[in-house]
Amino acid sequence: MSLISPAARDALQGWLDSERALKDASDNTITAYSHDLADFLAFIGAHKGAAQGLGPLKQISVTDMRAWMAQTRGQGVGARSLARKLSAVKTFFRWLAEREDFDPTAVLSARAPKYQRKLPRPLQEDAAIEMIETIALQSEQKWVQARDMAVLTLLYGCGLRISEALSLSAADLPLGGTLRIIGKGRKERVVPLIRPAREAVEAYLALCPYPCHATDPLFRAIRGGPLSARAIQKAMERARNQLGLPATATPHAMRHSFATHLLNAGGDLRAIQELLGHASLSTTQAYTAVDTARLMQVYAAAHPRA
Repeated sequence: MSLISPAARDALQGWLDSERALKDASDNTITAYSHDLADFLAFIGAHKGAAQGLGPLKQISVTDMRAWMAQTRGQGVGARSLARKLSAVKTFFRWLAEREDFDPTAVLSARAPKYQRKLPRPLQEDAAIEMIETIALQSEQKWVQARDMAVLTLLYGCGLRISEALSLSAADLPLGGTLRIIGKGRKERVVPLIRPAREAVEAYLALCPYPCHATDPLFRAIRGGPLSARAIQKAMERARNQLGLPATATPHAMRHSFATHLLNAGGDLRAIQELLGHASLSTTQAYTAVDTARLMQVYAAAHPRA
């Protein structure tokens, strides 16, 4: 940080404040941006041998960008992570260039390294059901069995992220036909609560030994505190070993399974996008494990000229 000038540090803070206020970026996103940009600004200060004002930032060249990317890769940073860092740098420089009136082309023209996108691996339909049933076998306590089943039923039945399921509180009770979910970036969406999911949560509540006041988390740990994602992950690890499922059978795979099975059953891709809370349709397309033949069937059935 010593090679980051006060002016550059102030600019970085101004941009972070803007991202938080105008784009409602999450705390995790802001933290990642802060680290990525601090590393970049420190590199530029050392690379140019100066940490005075914003001058060095306005004079960044294509060669400077290549040097930063080469050093970052040399530190063991993978292509995917470097692409994320470069995206943050570009977003910052677009913001800075508008305010300082300089040409950011050298930064914006830098190309991220190519990388193989990891496709999600949803469970088969029968495996998803077996996982929900088998996770209950991982505890001798009836209320914990019901709790873990309820969490997984929400992931698979409603397409929730594990963090979204565990953020539910007693204030969300009594359960109705829908759930209001605050997802990534504080974006709100409403998802249908299917009957099996509602019944699973109600069965858990009937057995839970802890009181359920409005400010209390819905899902409780053994000692009564908020249930952690790690506890569910560990229970799923034991369950998948019993079922002979791969290591990709994680809580997030249940959400992938929700999306893929809906699309396989003829669900509309844009409706699934809304249910998942994805900002981009392309994200939903990558999220669903549907082969080209299936997509062509959907196209042929829906397109007026097909």
